[in-house]
Amino acid sequence: MSYQSIDALWWQIAFILIAGWIATDLWRVMGVLLGNRIRETSEVLVLVRAIATALVAAVIAQLIVFPSGALAEQTTLWLRIVSAVAGFAAFLGLGQRVAVGVFTALGVLGVGMALGL
Repeated sequence: MSYQSIDALWWQIAFILIAGWIATDLWRVMGVLLGNRIRETSEVLVLVRAIATALVAAVIAQLIVFPSGALAEQTTLWLRIVSAVAGFAAFLGLGQRVAVGVFTALGVLGVGMALGL
């Protein structure tokens, strides 16, 4: 029996939901079970935190340099860079609040798009 052997729509949806649940919740359960035993200053946790931060930075860089959809069609590279820098500066300058940085970057990007920059 394989994924393609059942040709019903419910099977495809169930397969995706079950596979997605197992893939994410397995790691969550392992994190809860192992997380209580690991010190915050341990080298393993520092490595995991560094890898997670690097992945987030890579996704942000990809969205800025190689966007898709409306962002690619309606904005220029320099506008995306300026809005990211403005958002980061607002984040650092106004108490390290994530919402401030995100909304500042969105505001700069929106104004730039409205002006056709």
